[in-house]
Amino acid sequence: MRKNKSEVVLVVVAHTDDETLGCGGTIARHVRNGVKVYGVSMTDGVGARGTEDSEEIKKRAQASINASKILGLEWLEGGSFPDNAMDTVGLLDVAKVIERAKMLTKPTIVYTHSSADLNIDHRIVSQATLTAFRPQPNEVWEEIRTFEVASATDYGHKSITKEFTPNLYVDISETWQTKLAALKEYSMEMREPPHTRSFDGLENLAKYRGNQVGLNYAEAFEIIRKVDRL
Repeated sequence: MRKNKSEVVLVVVAHTDDETLGCGGTIARHVRNGVKVYGVSMTDGVGARGTEDSEEIKKRAQASINASKILGLEWLEGGSFPDNAMDTVGLLDVAKVIERAKMLTKPTIVYTHSSADLNIDHRIVSQATLTAFRPQPNEVWEEIRTFEVASATDYGHKSITKEFTPNLYVDISETWQTKLAALKEYSMEMREPPHTRSFDGLENLAKYRGNQVGLNYAEAFEIIRKVDRL
């Protein structure tokens, strides 16, 4: 990872908490290296639970604000699409929200969901991100990276949802505690072990990804497009 202050990072997620689950340690590392990191989310993250409780929505929104302050992420205006039902809206509508964030931030590195996820919102956001960042003349982005989300990517299957095949591992040994602190802000979304979206499960995943490449803790990504610009 280059320590270049001219880099700008955009993290595109379906739900607030995905940014912390999928790449919280990497976000914190970017910020430590002087890189500006923005985030954009597409849903309120709770609508699929059959509740319109404004207090629950506010609680989730406040958790995302608290977590972003810990990680160093700045949230942008996002979408208001139906939670866990983003396949009911036009892909172009989702891509337009992402394009707005793209024009505002002009990112060099983009993070988003793997299309291998079981969660339909994650797959839609992954596809919409690729659409918004389709190759065109005069672009500035250099790399699109997809991440895994516990209890979504690991719940898919290669015969149905394709397969997450990481080819980039980022050392988060020094930012694991920062990621953990941000995760605790989303405690209402966490589960008890041995669930993969438990604190123990996420630490196991970070250690497993680290062990794969000789590190203590790591987050894994799949680089799906990289452009070496002049």
